[in-house]
Amino acid sequence: MLFVKYPDLLKRLVAELLGIKYDDIEQFNITKPEMPPETISDKFCRLDINMMVNEQRVDLEIQVENEGNYPERSLFIWAKEFSQASKEGDNFLELPKTIVISILGFNQFKDTTEFHSEF
Repeated sequence: MLFVKYPDLLKRLVAELLGIKYDDIEQFNITKPEMPPETISDKFCRLDINMMVNEQRVDLEIQVENEGNYPERSLFIWAKEFSQASKEGDNFLELPKTIVISILGFNQFKDTTEFHSEF
């Protein structure tokens, strides 16, 4: 919720994560600012941010709870973001690079102590 209340802070974090200048983020939209927990005792949060950065589509996802399907969810998010860049009749070779940044509140990969992975 800190990022929703202070979107400039989030924009600065994204610039650092991508290794770019803050001003290179052309569009910055928070599309899902909050997700209420399913029960009172749950701590649950999703935050989805869509951006255009140097003519690249970037989606940042923050997910606190492991629902057991994040690899598939991440691929779906990437495919959706990538496919929305194209209109009927467009040249597929001109599709922009599409990046998904995931900040997870759980360890996605077993037997690793790495905090950062790229693929």
